[in-house]
Amino acid sequence: MKRIITVLALFLFTAAFLIAYSPWAVAGAQQERMKACNEEAGKQALQGEERKQFLSSCLAVPASASEHKLTSQQLKMRECNKEARDKSLKGDQRKKFMSECLKG
Repeated sequence: MKRIITVLALFLFTAAFLIAYSPWAVAGAQQERMKACNEEAGKQALQGEERKQFLSSCLAVPASASEHKLTSQQLKMRECNKEARDKSLKGDQRKKFMSECLKG
């Protein structure tokens, strides 16, 4: 009898785990996040490279942004990215600028 209860409990635990962490559950959350970021990019009328950068940063932000505190390096990276975007730097020029900006 104990063996049947143990096997049943193990089965139920495994089933609950698989349902909670299934690829469908994770994909659904990611799709909702992508939908929200796309809507925000549409509201801001972003296109091209600006849209790509916005979506990238939007999807990288944790779902609960208030729980996430940015480190000083992350803040510096944000500032340098904004400057590079404002200067319309691309390719090697952007890489060089970012490297110098993050060092300084």
